[in-house]
Parts: sequence; C-alpha cells; structure tokens
Amino acid sequence: MTARRSAGLLLFRAPGPDPEVLVGHMGGPFWARRDAAAWSIPKGEYGDDEEPLAAAVREFEEELGLPAPPGPYLPLGEARQAGGKTVTVWAVAADLDPASVVPGTFTMEWPPRSGRLQEFPELDRVAWLSLPEAHDRLVAGQRPFLDRLTALLTS
Repeated sequence: MTARRSAGLLLFRAPGPDPEVLVGHMGGPFWARRDAAAWSIPKGEYGDDEEPLAAAVREFEEELGLPAPPGPYLPLGEARQAGGKTVTVWAVAADLDPASVVPGTFTMEWPPRSGRLQEFPELDRVAWLSLPEAHDRLVAGQRPFLDRLTALLTS
C-alpha cells in the first residue's frame, strides 16, 4: 500500500503588524455546518511520479482556480495528519483577493446510499485569517505549519 501524501502552498501577507494566511473552508456536506477545525491549507494528493513542490503548485491552481504565486517558496516541512496522510507545505508571500477564487469541484454520492451523485466545491470559501484565527479553524494536523511560519517570520 502506497503512503498517502499531499502538498500545498500557504500564502501569507503582512498588511499590518500581524501576518495573515490564506486558508479555505472545506466544501461538501460533511463540513457545511462546521467552522472550527474545518479549514485547510490549499493542498492535494500526489503520486510517486510527481515532485512535492510541483504538486503543491498544481493543487493550488486546481483548488483555487488561480495561478500559484511565483515564489520564492519557503519550505515548512512535513506533518502527519490524523488519518495517516503526510502533508508537505511551502509558504509564499503573496496577496490574493478571495473574491477572485473559482474553486475546483468534486463529485460524491449525496445523500449517502441514495445513488445520486452531486458536485460540490473543493473549498466553499477562502479567507485571510490572522495566525490565531487560522490556528482555531485549521484541521489539527495542519496547525504545526502555522507555528513553523511564525518561527520563520520572526527569525
């Protein structure tokens, strides 16, 4: 069995004294009524035939419908999520208008066992959040990236 791996880009900006990060609320019915621990860094899975950074750039474009910022990309390392997936993230300084996002979609059977397929956005909203706000909203397995970004920005 191949290990599941994802890669993503964490955009950050400093419009004032405190940095903000761009994160997305996960789409689909499972996440619809949740806010805490229901947000994610734009990321996606990749296979053995793709380099993690190339996958991060590709997934950013697929999930947000916009080109990835040009970089430089600052490595934030890996973190293992509760389900066993290993996530690799790069930070990149950039600004982006959340209203310009055109999210990718996925199809799933909904309601369960109904036989009906429905399409949902991968991310149903995207927002700039302060680091403390993002910490409360991100899925737990991605929170270490915020700590690493903070350490990077303060070094």
